[in-house]
Amino acid sequence: MKSGKVTGIGGVFLTSEDPDATKKWYQKHLGIEMDAYGHMFTSGEETESSKHMLQWSVMKKGDDYLKPTSEPFMINYRVDDLEKLLEKLKDLNVELCDEIETFSYGKFLHIIDCDGRKLELWEPIESEF
Repeated sequence: MKSGKVTGIGGVFLTSEDPDATKKWYQKHLGIEMDAYGHMFTSGEETESSKHMLQWSVMKKGDDYLKPTSEPFMINYRVDDLEKLLEKLKDLNVELCDEIETFSYGKFLHIIDCDGRKLELWEPIESEF
């Protein structure tokens, strides 16, 4: 039964001076396959035990967490092997903001994309998420 409330994030939309170049960057550096519109992510089966969680939060404008960029947003991407991705990103000379940091709920790394946006990469602890 529908309840008229939000149950997750339906999409993320970015702006860019050159959308085609940005889509190519994401495909090359992060392995996200693209079509004319971008990429449609799926989040597992429609059962409680296999749903993937996606965090959506609001931060105070100017929050230091978004630095060094001045963008008003940041996207968190789930990854399946952060160490392996980090090696690939280093080989491709992608700008890194920090080193992998590990918490009880997963590993995190921040990078800068080709348009100067800070991205958060997250390898969750699958037993938690």
